[in-house]
Amino acid sequence: MTSKNSFGARATLNVGDNSYEIYRLDAVPGTEKLPYSLKVLAENLLRTEDGANITKEHVEALANWDPSAEPSVEIQFTPARVVMQDFTGVPCIVDLATMREAIGALGGDPEKVNPLAPADLVIDHSVIADLFGRADAFERNVEIEYERNGERYQFLRWGQGAFDDFKVVPPGTGIVHQVNIEYLAPVVMQREGVAYPDTCVGTDSHTTMVNGLGVLGWGVGGIEAEAAMLGQPVSMLIPRVVGFKLTGERQTGVTATDIVLTATEMLRQHGVVGKFVEFYGEGVAEIPLANRATLGNMSPEFGSTAAIFPIDDETLSYLRFTGRSEEQLGLVEAYAKEQGLWHDPSREPKYSEYIELDLSTVVPSIAGPKRPQDRIALDEAKSTWRRDIADYVEDGEFNGEYTKLDEAIDETFPASDPVRNTSFLNNKKPPAHEEHHATAGAGRPSKRVAVKSSELGEFEIDHGAVVIAAITSCTNTSNPEVMLGAALLARNAVEKGLATKPWVKTTMAPGSQVVSDYYDKAGLWPYLEKLGFFLVGYGCTTCIGNSGPLPEEISKAINDNDLAAAAVLSGNRNFEGRINPDVKMNYLASPPLVIAYALAGSMDFDFEADPLGQDSDGNDVFLKDIWPTQQDISDTIASSISREMFLKNYADVFKGDERWQNLPTPDGKTFEWDPQSTYVRKPPYFDGMPAEPTPVSDITGARVLALLGDSVTTDHISPAGNIKEGTPAAQYLVDNGVERKNFNSFGSRRGNHEVMIRGTFANIRLRNQLLDDVSGGYTRDFTQEGAPQAFIYDASQNYQQAGIPLVVLGGKEYGSGSSRDWAAKGTSLLGVRAVITESFERIHRSNLIGMGVIPLQFPAGESAGSLGLDGTETYDITGIEELNNGRTPETVHVTATKEDGSKVEFDAVVRIDTPGEADYFRNGGILQYVLRNMLKA
Repeated sequence: MTSKNSFGARATLNVGDNSYEIYRLDAVPGTEKLPYSLKVLAENLLRTEDGANITKEHVEALANWDPSAEPSVEIQFTPARVVMQDFTGVPCIVDLATMREAIGALGGDPEKVNPLAPADLVIDHSVIADLFGRADAFERNVEIEYERNGERYQFLRWGQGAFDDFKVVPPGTGIVHQVNIEYLAPVVMQREGVAYPDTCVGTDSHTTMVNGLGVLGWGVGGIEAEAAMLGQPVSMLIPRVVGFKLTGERQTGVTATDIVLTATEMLRQHGVVGKFVEFYGEGVAEIPLANRATLGNMSPEFGSTAAIFPIDDETLSYLRFTGRSEEQLGLVEAYAKEQGLWHDPSREPKYSEYIELDLSTVVPSIAGPKRPQDRIALDEAKSTWRRDIADYVEDGEFNGEYTKLDEAIDETFPASDPVRNTSFLNNKKPPAHEEHHATAGAGRPSKRVAVKSSELGEFEIDHGAVVIAAITSCTNTSNPEVMLGAALLARNAVEKGLATKPWVKTTMAPGSQVVSDYYDKAGLWPYLEKLGFFLVGYGCTTCIGNSGPLPEEISKAINDNDLAAAAVLSGNRNFEGRINPDVKMNYLASPPLVIAYALAGSMDFDFEADPLGQDSDGNDVFLKDIWPTQQDISDTIASSISREMFLKNYADVFKGDERWQNLPTPDGKTFEWDPQSTYVRKPPYFDGMPAEPTPVSDITGARVLALLGDSVTTDHISPAGNIKEGTPAAQYLVDNGVERKNFNSFGSRRGNHEVMIRGTFANIRLRNQLLDDVSGGYTRDFTQEGAPQAFIYDASQNYQQAGIPLVVLGGKEYGSGSSRDWAAKGTSLLGVRAVITESFERIHRSNLIGMGVIPLQFPAGESAGSLGLDGTETYDITGIEELNNGRTPETVHVTATKEDGSKVEFDAVVRIDTPGEADYFRNGGILQYVLRNMLKA
């Protein structure tokens, strides 16, 4: 694309013997005052100015950005590249393959459907921790992964050959975000002689991890990513930017994870949904790159679009350390300094809002039991668990005395009290703690269950038993400090004679093969393995629900006795029903604390007061006795990690092992669909699609498919995790000859819309308020006499056969969580025309529009409850047809007619926020819009 260059910004940058064309920001007055992230956007507009979608006025609007203004100006951002993981990436390639056929059917050229921006897909979401705690766990899990996913992997290999500028990183390499920061991200791109900032969108919300490198990028739904690959800009409003100042130094024993959980709590409380967060100040230079990446990674957990650090010497050091060329380093430094993108702490930009964290105030923490923003100081973990457990057990099991004492202590020693917040490493307690611990058995719920296992032995488990301890996910397994901290803690524990409890499933899933190399070099693998933390795979595993089954005896004891068991994981997500179907309570923690909880075996544990075990002399061993010193961690990092490890591991990153190389790969530019496949099927999005869009219409006579509460996540909506027997998805697989043992997970079957639609709104923790006290994917079917309970999928089929449109009603923060395109695709394929909520999170709202579903909000301050809606009404929504006139109405009129004929009427706010989104909606979705534009071209 050639820019119109209205500002005369095109210039030449010489770096050594090379010269590059650049678009100078200083050609546009005002850009020098912008925050770092908005400078990147300004350059993007300068370079892609075409006079139509991107105009001189757009560039000026960005240069004259008012930090205090509410977002109102739409811009079109063109990402430099796209990154994908296989769960969300496979549907993207399925859709591109389908688009090739569709454009051919409409008289166009199939080979026009091709990525126009580089796209990389990393297969990291498919490995399941089936085997654990044994030396062959990794090899066997990979073998099983290939057995389960051979069809998908063959399809991806076909895509790599069929599409230009599309590359696949094979299984067993690492987690997409870690591969992104360690290898894929150049920080400054150079293509066809033009140098420009590296930017990216990804089909995983934690794409923001690359923000730690100074790369602006964020997670989008698969449908947006497909459009970006096909040259469509991302439509967005110029955002507010929150300046986050980091000051002070962290205390001994405080990890990057503790800082991240604290920042997540602060930013979620502050409110940063839809905003950019930008770290600034003198303290930035002191933050290691791995810690920056950890903070960037958690951006979705606090709700921001991005959470970015600027480029500085630490960025260059990391790029050099991870094996980037000196030529690339020279380009990054020269370009950043020339464009005012180099961090200068003496020049503080204006921000929309300000927040500050003094790192010295951060204390060891965990978060849970079901949301990442619910931080718990470690020294309050036991008492908080005893409070929270009341939500998970029957009233008759619980004696409240202990909780009342807790409340009394909380009143005497508030959370801010320095006595209460004394580090656990000093093993000091508030004065009232002696009485506090003395009553530790008095008020806790107890249902001790005996377990006898030929492999595990005999023992008892109770509520709060930690049955999963997993070092997993991109958040922490990219960070040598916490990974080596965990391994050194394991060494110290083993040397003290400690052991993990037999009921704990222990797994180690690093984000990169480099982790294994530095564990080997440091001689720490034997200690981890002694505690059961054998390598299970290089992938996301537990954090995304691929924790694998618990030992049969443990699972039976939990389910037969309705125990509230717990998982502790070093991940970023702990939503209900996500981690494992047997586990009700899930806690995020640093890798060292994951090991500590494996040793403790229970959430009903106080690391200050309760010993982890005894040494060979019979002395009590506390956590403080085995926690590694910062010096020990730093020395081990210095002696065990080298640049050569990165160069070796990424030398042939796209080649794969023998399994990958020996996969039979189909040929041809269009894919030959296998009608027998239960993994990859041609979706119906373009069936019967005309060359011109049909007008959008109002909604008449709609029924409510689901009435939902607050904080319904995309995990609640989108199919994820295991496929349970007896559900519509399982029945479909059985009908197609698939045995129970081969059901695999929803994530692995995302390329088959028939499976996915049957799993939409089917999360075991979903509570549809159309039913009384029922969890799971059920609703009332008003096409049947008496409106009986039915599976949501079955009811939707009846509604669609009867020609009845559907709506979903929700509460606050609807659609928070991962950027799951199937949360929107499934909603659309179930026949839902509109979703009405109190508020949306960004990605899901955008994805609904991308699938032709209109997102609406109740009037400010109102909700389904306040309006007296119970989901039994019939709904008419008028005013949508105004979109056919080229404008988006601010509101539409909703009339809900109750069974007795009475009506509830209100004006719902239309959350189609930009003209670009309106174009997508008029076309029935973003893919239809792109396809029609290709035909016109």
